[in-house]
Amino acid sequence: MCNAASAQRLAEKDALDHARDIGGDFPHNEDGTEPADERQAADETARAILPYFRNSKQMAGPTGAQRAKKRVITRVSGVGERYDEWKLAAGQRLGELDLTPDLAENIGSRRWFRGLGTMLALGAAALAFWPDFAPLEARAAMPQDDQVQQELRSQMITPLAFGADSGRRMGPTDKVIPLASAPERPQIDLVATLAPGDSFATMLRRAGVSRSDIDRVSTLVNEAMPLSEIRPGTQIDIVLGRRAAQGAPRPLDELKFRARFDLELEVGRNGADAETGQGGSLALQRNFIRVDDTPLRVRGKVGQSIYRSMRSAGVPATAVQEYIKALDNQINMDREVRSSDEFDIILSYRRAATGERQAGQLLFAGIDRAGEPKTQLMRWGDEGRFYEASGVGEQRGGLLAPVPGRISSRYGMRRHPILGYRRMHAGLDFRARSGTPIVAVTDGTVSGAGRMGGCGIAVRLNHGGNLSTRYCHMSRMSVRRGQQVRRGQVIGYVGSTGLSTGPHLHYEMYRGGRSINPASVKFVTRAQLSGTELIDFKRQLIKLKEVEVGAALADLEKRPEETEEPLREIEKINLASRAD
Repeated sequence: MCNAASAQRLAEKDALDHARDIGGDFPHNEDGTEPADERQAADETARAILPYFRNSKQMAGPTGAQRAKKRVITRVSGVGERYDEWKLAAGQRLGELDLTPDLAENIGSRRWFRGLGTMLALGAAALAFWPDFAPLEARAAMPQDDQVQQELRSQMITPLAFGADSGRRMGPTDKVIPLASAPERPQIDLVATLAPGDSFATMLRRAGVSRSDIDRVSTLVNEAMPLSEIRPGTQIDIVLGRRAAQGAPRPLDELKFRARFDLELEVGRNGADAETGQGGSLALQRNFIRVDDTPLRVRGKVGQSIYRSMRSAGVPATAVQEYIKALDNQINMDREVRSSDEFDIILSYRRAATGERQAGQLLFAGIDRAGEPKTQLMRWGDEGRFYEASGVGEQRGGLLAPVPGRISSRYGMRRHPILGYRRMHAGLDFRARSGTPIVAVTDGTVSGAGRMGGCGIAVRLNHGGNLSTRYCHMSRMSVRRGQQVRRGQVIGYVGSTGLSTGPHLHYEMYRGGRSINPASVKFVTRAQLSGTELIDFKRQLIKLKEVEVGAALADLEKRPEETEEPLREIEKINLASRAD
């Protein structure tokens, strides 16, 4: 704004000066200045002439620079207008082509296939311009010519398996006598592992043991325990001796492995020559290991999470899961267990004199409140079922959900989604994805398995007491007719076979052959001990509860015959100093 006002004042000053020049010269004083009255008259004359001067400038034609500027502006604006017209026309033409229709509409029409072609073409173009992520080889920080490589090779250490020839070499002299053959090691120590599905003999053959020694060792070990009882993953220490001749297999000098938790088997060669190691016969030695079977008992506060509290107390994860599963069948873990309660768990536990430990199955599961037992369950019987302290077997408060999903359609009259008319819906529909496992709601026997009309692939279970259930629309089954199933066992997988609009489970229940509402029935499975079996059960429960907490965690004291003699002299000195 200041610049514009200054420019206007300068223009008016120039115009006034020009008007004075047009008005002519006036007389001056002796000192050269203009008289005041004359000067005022000149200014008035200039201001009177100023409007005519402005109009004359406006009426004057444009200059050459102004005409050139106008032509440039006209051309630029014309190009912009033509570009806008072209862009609008191109947009209209592309809109008429309809290259990108909505693929969710009019599936299978010509317009839909045109859109599919556009999508495939764009995808192909994207793949064609996909960048290459291959690593770039950077320039070496130092020269890598042959001379430098040879110098580095003389200083480095390379494994023999890679053809190492490191170090500085000298030409042989007359003192060097070539060997007829390279000497071989007198013994080879190795560890072989019995793989799953592998046999004992195959494992020894793969380790390089001769056929005659394999037959002899298999016979000896089989006398101590069946070879089939050796668990996969068992590690076997093997020592092979010196060959009798070039190309002959090495004889077996020693073989040792842990056959059971309380037994170690050792096969050695007796009567062999001390210098050559040849001759002698293989003999078996059984090394029995002292084992303590005191159960492991752990107690602690439930806290905010019983799982985390038990794991932090040192209980194995499998035992925690078994504990929660046993109690969940008896009580409601979410509502009936408080954070101030104490958990009490007893596991079968074995300690070997050699230091190994082995945790077994859950024996006792309990919850104490205010120092008094609230729930006590103990494993009893060949079936491994848990019983209460009173001798009552595990009680199940209701049916298991056959699948982990919400109910989408309940029992009663409804309009069939496929047939289109109202009819009885004799079951519950559970929402579930295809392939979701379907479990038995309680124990039973498979009375039917296969295709069953509109139910598609289905399984029917008979639970006794004139009660049965049926599971429909499976994708496949995992049981067969006549098979016994347990509560929670997988019997099939969710599908959409038969009269079905999509993957789900149709679950039905029958009493005496008539359909009933599954939501109105609860199963309760109970078993009662009595007589001498109840007495033995309570005696065993009292014995278990007498186990001290953490008593099984202490190391077993070694007996004098179980102490091994140190092999190194320094270890003997340390052992003697500790004994003093």
